[in-house]
Amino acid sequence: MAENKIWLSTPHMGGNEQKYVQEAFDSNWVAPMGPNLAIFEQNLENYLLSGYVAVLNSGTAAIHLGLILLGIKSGDEVLCQSMTFSASANPILYLGATPLFIDSEPETWNLCPILLETAILDRISKGLKPKAIIAVDLYGTPYKIEEIRRIANKYSIPILEDSAEALGSSYKGQKCGTFGDISVLSFNGSKVVTTSGGGAIVTNSKALKERAIFLATQAREDAPHYQHSEIGYNYRMSNICAAIGRGQMEVLDAHVFLRRKMHEFYVDLFSAIEGVTVFTVPDESFFSNYWLCAVLIDPSKTNAITREMLRLVLEKENIESRPLWKPMHLQPIFSDYPYYGNGVSETLFSNGLCLPSGSNLTKQDRNRIKSIVLDLFSK
Repeated sequence: MAENKIWLSTPHMGGNEQKYVQEAFDSNWVAPMGPNLAIFEQNLENYLLSGYVAVLNSGTAAIHLGLILLGIKSGDEVLCQSMTFSASANPILYLGATPLFIDSEPETWNLCPILLETAILDRISKGLKPKAIIAVDLYGTPYKIEEIRRIANKYSIPILEDSAEALGSSYKGQKCGTFGDISVLSFNGSKVVTTSGGGAIVTNSKALKERAIFLATQAREDAPHYQHSEIGYNYRMSNICAAIGRGQMEVLDAHVFLRRKMHEFYVDLFSAIEGVTVFTVPDESFFSNYWLCAVLIDPSKTNAITREMLRLVLEKENIESRPLWKPMHLQPIFSDYPYYGNGVSETLFSNGLCLPSGSNLTKQDRNRIKSIVLDLFSK
């Protein structure tokens, strides 16, 4: 392991982040509040071209507040994509609600519309109509926006769009993060835009944005003393983190372009290797930032080479890769909750691998990856 580590996805600074942070220090705006929050929020609103943005200290906080804004309470049921990171589902339990996990469809790896409607009808037949749908834009790929919205409208169930991985992605020209009744973004260290840690909630009204900020700042009321009439949270983003976000927004499009070039690199690399499929959007309506590039490996067509064999070979050469998200219904903490599925997400997890995808990977990095992959699959 003499060579430098190639990571799955690392922060990629554009240059002005440090400038904006220094300005915050020079003006002594190092407390949580400060002018960078409003500027960063305006930058995001200008980019999304729809909605009102409140920046928070994590995407998880955004999901939690989003569910609160949708009126989720203890005892309610929330439909949630199973193939996702646990932060999509954990806030359901924060509120004492019950998650109902839904399998993926094989084209976008996201929420299956057929199984979603099956689950809704089943819960209604039991007198338990779900109160919200959490739909994820997995690895930067939009879910089946129109089909899921049609079902949501049919049964009057709001959508919380988890776009934590999808800033820079779009469907039919409209940006991800604007399709939900509430949507969320994430800016943690691995994302296309990072603020070290951070997230955002996107609402469809200024009043909801103000409500989110109120709840995120301990629900402190407008009074000369500390006045609280309801439960609040310490969820607001800091001025320093927002300064980083300002700089990151200046290079967002350039970094999305570079991640998409990494996707093209893998498409080319695996084009002649039977049994390996690079995860790609189903048609031109979908535009993915390819936050993480992923492959499916079919051992029956690769001379018994599995995704775990590829992962271990890369690990030996100091290159990080990871299996796809383990579905929530397979996680010990969620195993007792209802699940509606037909095995798609289990198969994806068994055979899928995420590969280094950062916008700052070099030609030398790509050559190392290519050499190892070709050597393994030539045996």
